[in-house]
Amino acid sequence: MATKTGRGHALRGRLLLSSSADSRRLLIPIMKVEPRIKGFLCTTSHPEGCAIDVKNQIDVAKQAGPISGSPKKVLVIGSSGGYGLASRITAAFGCNAATVGVFYERPGSARRSGTPGWYKSAAFSQQAREAGLYATDLNGDGFSPEVKQATIEVIKRDLGQVDMVVYSIASPARELPDGSFVRSSLKPIGETFEGGSINLTTGVMRGISIEPATQQEIDDTVKVMGGEDWESWIAALLEAGVLAEGCITTNYAYLGSDVTWPIYHHGTIGKAKDDMDRAAVALQGPMASINGRAYVAVMKGIMTKGGSAIPTMSIYLSLLFKVMKAKGTHEECIHQTNRLFNKLFVDDDLKLDEVGRLRLDDWELSEDVQGFIRDTRPQLTTENLNELSDFAGCRRSFLQMHGFDFPGVDYEAEIDPIVSMPLEYGG
Repeated sequence: MATKTGRGHALRGRLLLSSSADSRRLLIPIMKVEPRIKGFLCTTSHPEGCAIDVKNQIDVAKQAGPISGSPKKVLVIGSSGGYGLASRITAAFGCNAATVGVFYERPGSARRSGTPGWYKSAAFSQQAREAGLYATDLNGDGFSPEVKQATIEVIKRDLGQVDMVVYSIASPARELPDGSFVRSSLKPIGETFEGGSINLTTGVMRGISIEPATQQEIDDTVKVMGGEDWESWIAALLEAGVLAEGCITTNYAYLGSDVTWPIYHHGTIGKAKDDMDRAAVALQGPMASINGRAYVAVMKGIMTKGGSAIPTMSIYLSLLFKVMKAKGTHEECIHQTNRLFNKLFVDDDLKLDEVGRLRLDDWELSEDVQGFIRDTRPQLTTENLNELSDFAGCRRSFLQMHGFDFPGVDYEAEIDPIVSMPLEYGG
């Protein structure tokens, strides 16, 4: 039976009959999964490739060696991809920590593949348990009181308390307690933005123009992506008594350079990151009650789900990858989180910037790296893109984020898109 999903038929499948142990005949969906890209979105993902991505990150964490003085019970809110998943892998396989992961992902079905975050969370939990590590998962809206309460109950029952909380929710929308929704925007503030972007499918460069945000769009973006929910989580965890003495909580930000500031740091998303800084300061008081600390960690430019949605970021990242790979300083999420954990738990002198943030974007912002980007960017055309930049590597990172373009995976083979995962909450 063919399963159609619209133009391109990215999922082409059939149902196989199989006999179970009790001789009942079951329908097992079998389909070929191919990348289906719409703009900056890939609407399909490959379970085997996602599992390899997780394994590769685990290997990096193991090769880096154990992190001394590190946390042993870690809650990661937003643990299914990007820096959240990398944080959970570093905690588990670099610190030998028990981890609780909170995420909001969709499983696969007979008609469509699941989200990459579902497959990666399932792969992490399986590999963690095989390694003898505690790993518990909750799938639901992290903004909701219900998910917060369910998480607290799991911690009380299994761990008692946690000694680190990583907040890494990256969502385009948020449901408020009254049932209404607010959505974030990626827009400039004050004036129209004129810039360029690269089509991730064709490699063709094109100009873009983005009108400035309204005040409502600015406020909504802060509501979704600012520090309010981070504060809400910490307040709930403190009230429940599940944060251990000396607990550390972190949140992730990106600042970029003056090349990206017009659409990022000086735009709506920048206002949300400013609010995150505000929240980190506001949390120092409550965290002091347990001798704890709150930090915003500023990370380098990397192809993540959120990063791929930022206009012009494909150009900037292609140039950034080119120069940093040439210098031997390129890092993916897992390398950055490993460096962060070492800063937090190993380094004697924890250096913060003037706002109180931990900076892991130092190699990206070095003058030779930014000089290359400023000098090369005006020369880029569709024709010389692969010569002057690492667009191929940037696109590969985008595809691998969804489980595609990994060596050793037979992407022509038909597979079962349904991957099960034991959950403490949700489905």
